[in-house]
Amino acid sequence: MNRLLGLIALLVVFATSVGAYVINYDNEENKKKVLIDILMNRLSELHYSPKDVDDSLAQTVFDEFVKRMDYGKRFFLKEDIEAFQPYREKIDDLVKEKNYEFFDLTLEHYNKRLTEAKSYYEELIETDFDFSKDEYIERDYDKVAYLETKTELKDYWRKTLKYDIMSRLVDKLDAQEKAQEENDTTVTVKTFEELAIDAKEKVKKNYDNWFKRLDKKTNKDYLATYINSIVNTYDTHTGYFPPKDKADFDIRLSGKLEGIGATLSEKDGYIEVKSIVPGSPCYLQGDLEVDDLILKVAQGADEPVDVVDMPLSDAVQLIRGKKGTEVRLTVKKTDGSQKVVPIIRDVVLLEETYAKSAFLQENGKKVGYIKLPKFYADFKNPKGRQCARDVEVELEKLKAEGADGVILDLRSNGGGSLQDVVKMAGHFIDEGPVVQIKARKGMPYVLKDEVPGTVFDEPLVILVNSFSASASEILAAAIQDYGRGIVIGSNSTYGKGTVQRFYDLDQYIKDDFSELKPIGAVKMTTQKFYRINGESTQHIGVVPDIVLPDTYSYIETGEKEQDYAMPWDEINPVQYDETQMDWNLNKLIKSSESRVNLNETFNKIKKDAERRKRNRDLTKYNLQLDTFQSERCQRKEEAEKYKKLQDKALDFEVTLLEADEMAMVEDTVKQKTSNDWLEKLSKDVYLEEAMNVIGDMIKAN
Repeated sequence: MNRLLGLIALLVVFATSVGAYVINYDNEENKKKVLIDILMNRLSELHYSPKDVDDSLAQTVFDEFVKRMDYGKRFFLKEDIEAFQPYREKIDDLVKEKNYEFFDLTLEHYNKRLTEAKSYYEELIETDFDFSKDEYIERDYDKVAYLETKTELKDYWRKTLKYDIMSRLVDKLDAQEKAQEENDTTVTVKTFEELAIDAKEKVKKNYDNWFKRLDKKTNKDYLATYINSIVNTYDTHTGYFPPKDKADFDIRLSGKLEGIGATLSEKDGYIEVKSIVPGSPCYLQGDLEVDDLILKVAQGADEPVDVVDMPLSDAVQLIRGKKGTEVRLTVKKTDGSQKVVPIIRDVVLLEETYAKSAFLQENGKKVGYIKLPKFYADFKNPKGRQCARDVEVELEKLKAEGADGVILDLRSNGGGSLQDVVKMAGHFIDEGPVVQIKARKGMPYVLKDEVPGTVFDEPLVILVNSFSASASEILAAAIQDYGRGIVIGSNSTYGKGTVQRFYDLDQYIKDDFSELKPIGAVKMTTQKFYRINGESTQHIGVVPDIVLPDTYSYIETGEKEQDYAMPWDEINPVQYDETQMDWNLNKLIKSSESRVNLNETFNKIKKDAERRKRNRDLTKYNLQLDTFQSERCQRKEEAEKYKKLQDKALDFEVTLLEADEMAMVEDTVKQKTSNDWLEKLSKDVYLEEAMNVIGDMIKAN
């Protein structure tokens, strides 16, 4: 019997770098041990830059998990944090031992404080709030200390509820005032007291729902939070995905919202817009922007639901909906202002994702323009749309109609097909290397353009911004390294120079022990991109040759702003021959600087960037109603002042190519879409400056 027990003990769990796991499964505790064992083994073996599981990692995980359990510091007291402190440098040992002692202790304290917080809320929400009292609340939780007493924490809850009610109240006061100014008789005029009661009721409803959601969370939900507090520290794109129903799993995997076309993530209790899908409803509507924080979601004109501190999967259920229905998102912009964005749910219009071109003409210059929203490719159909092939077609058309140069617009292009990037670079350079890709082990391999010659050899400008990422950065970097063209844009591109792969963790469990499955999946960074000059595009992105002011100039955006982003580094360059062009880069930069400094629109953009930075840094709010309302009104007026910076046509003509005009002679819908697009281009000050730069390049030739 002893020998038999010994054999069973040996079967509890084992692993090799390529082997599978087996277990004597008897309860959830053993399953948790297998999960952490497999995860840590896979991270150690497969991650591009695995971490040492040591005291330094332990401290990071400690801070991250405590933060995630209480983003707003509305539950834990200082004494709770002190009770956790003995584990601050022990978590690495606990992970190695597959021990969840710290997790269990934290959850025990959390559940106790959650019950207490609920009692504070239930008492306070029924009281009268003094909106005349001059007091403040700090909304940047990193600046808020854990409070020492329950009395202090209860008062913090009072201020939080007061802030939420006041925000609703001011919205209602502003809406009523606007209705009265416009003589809108459909709006029932209410007294201040009635509006205050309405605001409190809406806040109460949101908090009631919030506490219900928290009550429904299980230990497995919190376990996923703990596991990800470990896994996410490896890098910003590495994460654990617990097993859930298929629909929810797919939502978390992709972050895509059916119906509006945005990619979201959870950040410090908020839902943040990470990217906009080209051709999607929110792309066409135009008001939703990357880095916006979604605060509320409403179904058409219905009362909005607060989604702060709501799990992404729950918020998705509110945002998704049938084609043709309206969803209204209340978002906080990067400048601190709030805006309601109405979006009609629909499918993505594929035509809006494809490359398309136009001519920009001024003072005898005839410059071709190609907009590429993403690097698309139909991998299942060799005859399907491929962006490299489509751009080649547009270049040939532009060349045939006499283009003196070309602007390739990659602004807000989040990337896509690597194969097409290499082919597209070959349209502008003679055969040679385009990008290096390096895995954790072994030498980097080089992707090359192996087709001799070019499609287009006239002056080239690549237009980028801080949301041009991944494949866009590879192309811009290659053009820059070869000296083939000029990269123009914001301070830098996004800075994502890594490649991720998903691993189903169930594959490491033998079929004989299928009762363990499913245990989830892990997304892991396994490779990095490097320029042909040896520099990484990771973290710092591609710095344009000519930097133009934009509204994000003073705000940290992109990969470097993400927690645990992998660092920039470099490897050996590869051999390549720079393209010999006639222009002098320094002269082009100086000429552009002179024009930009005298340009009224660019000077307004600079001031708007300063305003956004100033408002973003404002995190402390006065809770005296008149002051609160006045300050919000001021921020709103400032935002409106800069809203239409590019709302007038500039001094260049924008036209379709003759070939494209002929193709849509009888299609009035396409004509309307094209005319709207051309009108938008005619107001784009960045295109105007890109044209000027190409003009200087042409003169140099």
